This record gives sequence, C-alpha cells and structure tokens, in this order.
Amino acid sequence: MATVLPYLAFLIGGGLALAGFISSPLALVLGFILAGFGLVPRQLNPGQLAKRLLAVAIVLLGFGIQLDVALAITGDALGLIVVSIVLTLVLGLLLGKWLGLETATAHLIGSGTAICGGSAIAAVGPAIRARSDQMALALAVVFILNAIALLVFPIIGRLLELDQVTFGLWSAIAIHDTSSVVGAAEAYGDEALVVATTAKLARALWIVPVALVSAWVFARSQKHKSTTKMVVPWFIGGFIASAGIASYWPEQEALFSLLFAMGKQLLVFCLFLIGLSLTLQRIRAAGFKPLLLAVMLWLIIAVGSLVWLTTNF
Repeated sequence: MATVLPYLAFLIGGGLALAGFISSPLALVLGFILAGFGLVPRQLNPGQLAKRLLAVAIVLLGFGIQLDVALAITGDALGLIVVSIVLTLVLGLLLGKWLGLETATAHLIGSGTAICGGSAIAAVGPAIRARSDQMALALAVVFILNAIALLVFPIIGRLLELDQVTFGLWSAIAIHDTSSVVGAAEAYGDEALVVATTAKLARALWIVPVALVSAWVFARSQKHKSTTKMVVPWFIGGFIASAGIASYWPEQEALFSLLFAMGKQLLVFCLFLIGLSLTLQRIRAAGFKPLLLAVMLWLIIAVGSLVWLTTNF
C-alpha cells in the first residue's frame, strides 16, 4: 500500500489540476504538501516533466493571442523591459560583491532575475563556465521566489486594484520563471494572461545577447577563450507561430479557443508538478546570502516596475 499511495496521490492531484477543479496557486501548494509527506512516485522527475510540458502549454497559449494587439502592448513597455534587465544584471554583480558571493553565482542569480529564471541560468551558466554547485544554488533561490510570487502577486494586484494589462506587464517584468508568470497571470484573468505571456516571452529573447556578452566578459576577465553553445528555447518560436496562426485565420476561432483553454489547464498541471519538486531540503540548501541577494534584486525590480507602470499606464 505504501508504494501505491504516492501514485494514487499523484493521479488525484494531477487529475484535479487538469480538470480545472483547482487554481494555479492551489495546484502549487498541493504539490508542495504532497512532496512534504513524501508522496512523490520514485520514478517521476516532476521538475523535468514540468519543464517539458510547460513548453507545450506556452505554445498552446499562443492561440489566444492577437499579434497586433500583443505587439502594441509589448512595445509600450519595451523601454521598461530593457532598463529592468540591464539594471538587474549590474545590481546583481555589485550587491553580490558586497555580500561576498562568488562573481559567477551573483551573475547567475542576476541573470535569472533579469530574464527568465531557470532558463536564463541554464543558458548563462555554461557561457561563463560556472560550476554545477553555483548553478544549483542560483536555481534553488530563484525557484523559491517563483513559488512565493505565484501566490502573492495576484493578492497584491487585487489589493492595489491593478487592471489586467498593468498586472500582466508587472508580472512579466517582476517574476522570474515563465511558469510562475503565466500562473500568476492566469489566476488574475484571461487578459492578464495574454499580456503577461507575450511580454514575458519578449523578455526571454534576451537570453541570447546576455549569454553571449556574459561569455565574452568572463572570458576576458579569466584570460581564456570560452566556447558557448547557444540554445534558444524552442517554445518561443512555437508561441510566435501559434499566435500568428490565430491572428491570420480568425475563421477557426472556436478551435483556437479550445487550444488556448487546453494550454491553461496544462499550465495548472505544470505548477502542480513544480510543487512536487519543491522540498524543504531544497529550500535549506539555497543558503542565506544567495537568497538575500535574490530577494533584494526581486524587491527592487518589483517595486520599481510597479511604480513605473502605475504612473505611466
């Protein structure tokens, strides 16, 4: 019975998420609770599975987006996106040095905060020849803050009575991973979801130049050449393609609405999987100083972008 119980818990929790009976934040919490009680099937790697399914969910979400509207929304906040990325990277290095962290660790945390969490860390890490322990530490602290953001951002948005567009842009700029961005936005409303997903993926495109510049700067500082294999997440191109199809074939609106709804429910299931991979051991392993750096950067960007958006939109 003990070996069957984790599978039963996973099937019930996953079924509730896929069927739409629980919200995104509740799915994350449910996964975390099951993980805390050791109710995760041994053969399952929830974090890896979530990463793969999330890419599919994002492509499906593209069918709910009109490109002309999306580009207009993203264009209005382009300056803020660029400034927030550059500022976060610079502050990450300066504050990291002040806290006594290794330069590579501080830069990985700054990159994850500035662009798109784990994906940015995974791309920048090899570019600067970061050690596996440095990458694991950066991923851990970013993962923890993602989970917190998913829960608290919709609450803050409602307390401040933010409109759908403002909340979508804010979450895209101030939350790290794409999963938590779209999860928080999905909990806030459909329009917020569309805005957040579009703006977040536009921000994710900065993985390429940031990784290249990082490789060049670290190679110069270490006086050796660094070879980097650039990998751009395929779902960015898939998202743009699905949004383009939905924009130019409006006669298939019913089908596209169905695909968009499927993407939303798959997203909730992904957050349930992410909760399964968030354990107390992982939280403790993050350490104090790296977590402090991540929190400081997060608060600066979250508060600064919110002030800008509420005064300019």
